[in-house]
Amino acid sequence: RPPISTLFPYTTLFRSEQKVVDGHTQLYIDRLYCHEVTSPQAFAGMRARGLKCFRPERIYCMPDHNTPTHDQDKPIEDPVSKAQVDALAKNAADFGLTHFGMMNKKNGIIHVVGPERGLTLPGMTIVCGDSHTSTHGAMGAVAFGIGTSEVEMVMASQCILQARPKTMRITIDGKLGKGVTAKDVALYMMSKLTTSGATGYFVEDAGEAIRSLTMEGRLTLCNLSIEMGARGGMIAPDEVTFEYIKGREYAPKGEEWDKALAYWKTLKSDDDAVFDKEVRYDAADRKSTRLNSSHITISYAVFCLKK
Repeated sequence: RPPISTLFPYTTLFRSEQKVVDGHTQLYIDRLYCHEVTSPQAFAGMRARGLKCFRPERIYCMPDHNTPTHDQDKPIEDPVSKAQVDALAKNAADFGLTHFGMMNKKNGIIHVVGPERGLTLPGMTIVCGDSHTSTHGAMGAVAFGIGTSEVEMVMASQCILQARPKTMRITIDGKLGKGVTAKDVALYMMSKLTTSGATGYFVEDAGEAIRSLTMEGRLTLCNLSIEMGARGGMIAPDEVTFEYIKGREYAPKGEEWDKALAYWKTLKSDDDAVFDKEVRYDAADRKSTRLNSSHITISYAVFCLKK
């Protein structure tokens, strides 16, 4: 391990297979989440080249963009939505992939199912054809959204070529005020950095205010990291993370749990870690604002982080 290391490169350090001449890194992927919208062309490309998924056990499929919120036992009325959901079911079966389809009790929003089932674990590299893949960074994983051609790349090789992003740490000191949620914190960050202020960076959120968030709050915060342009967001795993994971269906058990826990506890930035950019805020900031889009209020962001 390098003497001065941030959480982001440390979690990927032993998964970088090689550096390509043009500067890109071949990154090994621990988990590919696959939904119905960004996968059809990837599966078509695999078929056209006569390829099988390199490590099918590391790929989990589930429809979540076109699934009705109720009456899932009835046919999907919209023909495009039905075609995508049906295509994912067929593709998963043809390629031997785990598929949590409609009416399966494990089906749900893909970025919720992963953490809730223990499929998302600290230190993993995780991708999905969806920008909000950054959600999984809340558990100390390196997680980011990819394009359809990259989904195919991961299916075929379990690796992906990526340019190394810059690193940013956002620290919020102090305690959050009563009623302040993770969404408020995310909107506060955007009000300071703008919605493009983190473009090109992988962001680590830190500080007392971040540590006070529940696991659900952390997942929300990392989910919204892309809304300020970040490639992804992450939070170092701690006791909150470990308690959340313990006992979940796909989480390690017995001796494997002990080994995993010992490793997860090492996943943190060094005290003298050097980031490309450091930002620090105080939870006592009393400013407030209202966000509007087309004259319709999206949310009233109470930035009174401490009343």
